[in-house]
This record gives sequence, C-alpha cells and structure tokens, in this order.
Amino acid sequence: MDKLNFKLGNEVKEAKKNNLPIVALETTIISHGMPYPKNVETALNAEKIIKQEGAIAATIGIVNGVIKVGMSEEEIHYFGKEKNIIKVSRRDIPIVITKKKNGATTVAGTMIISDLAGIKVMATGGIGGVHRDANETFDISADLQELGNSKLAVICAGPKSILDISLTLEYLETMGVPVIGYKTNFLPNFFSSKSDFKVDYRFDKASDIANVIKNKDKLSLKGSVLICNPVLKKYSIPNNIIEKAINSSMLQARQNKIHGKALTPFLLEKVSSITKGKTLETNIQLMLNNAKLAARIAFALNK
Repeated sequence: MDKLNFKLGNEVKEAKKNNLPIVALETTIISHGMPYPKNVETALNAEKIIKQEGAIAATIGIVNGVIKVGMSEEEIHYFGKEKNIIKVSRRDIPIVITKKKNGATTVAGTMIISDLAGIKVMATGGIGGVHRDANETFDISADLQELGNSKLAVICAGPKSILDISLTLEYLETMGVPVIGYKTNFLPNFFSSKSDFKVDYRFDKASDIANVIKNKDKLSLKGSVLICNPVLKKYSIPNNIIEKAINSSMLQARQNKIHGKALTPFLLEKVSSITKGKTLETNIQLMLNNAKLAARIAFALNK
C-alpha cells in the first residue's frame, strides 16, 4: 500500500491502531451526485452522524494520485467545488494514480479501496446496477461485479430508481450477494421507501446483521452483503411520480446520446429538476439515514 501512496487520515489511523469501528464513504456523491454546497454539507453531516453513533468515518478518494482513506474537510470542500474530478471505478484507479489526478470513487471504487484498507462496512446512497435498455447498450454498473468480489457490508437505499430493478436483482443473485432488508420485506427503490420487489431476507436489528457478516466471514465466502435501508417515509416519493420523471429524463438522454459514466448524473439532475428539487432532498436524507445504520452495524460488528 505504501508503494501506491496509500494514505490514512489521522482519525482512521488511530481507529485502526485502537481497533475502533470504521465506516467508509464514497466521493462520487460529492463530485457527481449533488450540487454545491449541498454535496459538501451532506458529506460532512454523514461523517458527523457516524461519529455520534460511536464509529469513525473514512471518506475515500484519490487526491493528486494519492489514495486517501479519511479525507480532510478541506479536501471534501475541494471535491465539492471542483468541476474536473474524475469519476473512478475499478478500471480507473491505476490510471488516476499514475497520472496523479483527483478521483471521486464510485461504490465499486470505494469498495476496492475499503477492502485494501481492511474496512468492512460502507455507506452509500444507492448502488448502480443494470440500466434500462441494457439489452441494447450493455450498460451494467461495475458496482454489481464488485459486490460479488469485495468482502464488505454495503448499506444503501436500494438500487438507484433509474435502473432496471428486476434485472439488477437477478444479477445480484447470480453473483451470490444476499439482499437484506432493514425493517422491511420489500426492496426500497432509492427515492421510494418501497418497491414491488421483495428482499431476500429481513432483519430488524443492526446486531443481527453484524452476525450475518461475521458468519459469512467464518465461512470464507467471497462477496459482499447488501443491506437495503428504506428512506424515512416522510421523505419518500411515490413510485408513479418518480417513474414519470425517469421516463422523461431517459428520453432526453437518448436524444442527446448520453451514456456510460455520464448517464447516471445526467438522469439524477433531470429527475431533480422535474420534481422541483424533491429528489435532491430525498437523496440527502437517505444518505444520512444510511450513514447512521452503517455506523450501528460497524459498532456491533466490532464488539
């Protein structure tokens, strides 16, 4: 890790030294998922909530070619304002390091680095998955493969609503990734607290989820555990409203030939515009909610 300029933040370094619970956080949500200053406010509030729950936050990104596990507040502000931060997944990490560039890690990128750093729990907003029209575009997020490779507990509000949820679940099943619902039998649909799809298993306690993770580790099973945590109902947006906004945004994306890495931020921005900012507020609240649950699971796992 030293050869890769792999640097731990001071709090993360102390947490590792003293065997304290740590929660990893991605940076794509800062650089590509929300507008400034909401992105920075959300990132710092997520860290604050994790600390309040007795864990240490490790926001992960690549700064001038250096992998940072536990970015400073100054670095988070920079990632929130700067327009040329590269979106970094598995394929991009060695390139960004070599070129000494700045990179905001996706779910997949954050999982890889968390695994290297020995962090077992990560919080994010929503995971990537199989995109709609994937039968034509073959657009499938690297998040899904990484969930089948890295050994983490990933807390999210379900797959992003812009995806093909059914095919995403099929892919996760193929990769052997258990989809756990926290206090729900139904898969949360990112902006909506409930979808028509059921989770594989339901657990109502963070300690029970921690035991699942421990037992999986004892069995030396490859892959991650996906914990789906519904957004609080007061911030949930009905599926029919979201579907209408997504369909309109997808049409604009096709007309403008937007695909690949640019598609998700484009769709999220358009959906936010159509819903007059409601999805942005929901996105913020679900991220904070996930940070809280992740900290509780990390705390229980650390006992």
